[in-house]
Amino acid sequence: MSESITRRDALKGLTLAAGALLAANAAQRAVADAATLPHVMATDAMAVAFAYQEDSSKVDVKAFPSYKPDQKCSTCLQLQGKVGDPWRPCNIFPGKLVNANGWCKVYVKKG
Repeated sequence: MSESITRRDALKGLTLAAGALLAANAAQRAVADAATLPHVMATDAMAVAFAYQEDSSKVDVKAFPSYKPDQKCSTCLQLQGKVGDPWRPCNIFPGKLVNANGWCKVYVKKG
């Protein structure tokens, strides 16, 4: 017994495949674009507002008593990008990269 494919099913399949290709291409571009983003500077207005430190070991514990030594950007929920990359995008600093070993007062531990 042979089943034929309807025109509607063929169009659905083509639409899904085209959408998947577009999504994969967009993801590749986002990764490539992330490599060219500037780094957050400690003097940036947002960095100052959120007390961003490029090196979490240099956080002033007296000024930020909520800071714990195991807190750093690489373990924060806000950090995006490829695990292991030293500089990655962060939801808090759109359009810039943060140091994976950095810290800011918006730190939220990953689940």
